[in-house]
Amino acid sequence: VNLLTIVHHKNLVSFVGYCDEGDVKALIYEYMDQGNLQGLLSGRNPNVLKWSERLQIAVDVALGLDYSHNGIRPPVVHRDLKTSNILLNKKMQGKISDFGLCRPFINENDAHISTIPAGTFGYLDPEFQRTGKLNKKSDVYSFGVILLELITGQRPIKEEASLENKSHLLHWVNRKLKNGDIKSIVDPRLQGEYNTSSAWKFIETAMGCVPPKAIQRPDISEVLSELKICLNLNQQQTHTRERSETESSRRNPNNSLDMGSLNSLGIESTAGPYAR
Repeated sequence: VNLLTIVHHKNLVSFVGYCDEGDVKALIYEYMDQGNLQGLLSGRNPNVLKWSERLQIAVDVALGLDYSHNGIRPPVVHRDLKTSNILLNKKMQGKISDFGLCRPFINENDAHISTIPAGTFGYLDPEFQRTGKLNKKSDVYSFGVILLELITGQRPIKEEASLENKSHLLHWVNRKLKNGDIKSIVDPRLQGEYNTSSAWKFIETAMGCVPPKAIQRPDISEVLSELKICLNLNQQQTHTRERSETESSRRNPNNSLDMGSLNSLGIESTAGPYAR
């Protein structure tokens, strides 16, 4: 509670208060209308997240994590980053929640914190799990797994019965990358509605977060810069397409006339059933 009262950022879920009355103990946070990212990426969700939404959520989370790592002194390591701890408000703004396992550094010059490994299987930094030495790069690893989920729409550990399907999502993506086929990696529910350049950049950024050794991973500030590039690439394509459609409409104004307009003018169409 003491920690939550001093961290304030637009991409961290706001702490409202707490209740401590006898057996009733609760932390109270702002209400997040859209639930968590895990639910939104689930195949059971009929409303598939658009590519642009996925990119923006990735940037939102990186902003919150950058604040935790570099915007406050001493830094705070979350320790349990995962899609179920990424909540979204009614504007689809992503925010990091659940700081129950977070650990602040004693001072900003510390390289790591020695502690018992904790977190969620599939997101846990393998080096931290092996050595018990927690650092900011442990969060970067977990965030890389979240990025892979945003790209593929898959969970970090598949729960099917076969042994092969129980492999980590990272290994699955690595196998697909050898073939260089972006279509086999990106969530098929997007039906190809994504910018290829930003998708490749997104995958490259995600894979840069998940090497087995912490020293091989970038600082979250670098990851944030790369994700902003992904977002800009997608926005540029969107603007180009919209501009092209506008220019095409101006050159062919009759394209905007529908059959109802023609009938109202007393004009009969002899075109086939698929004419517009």
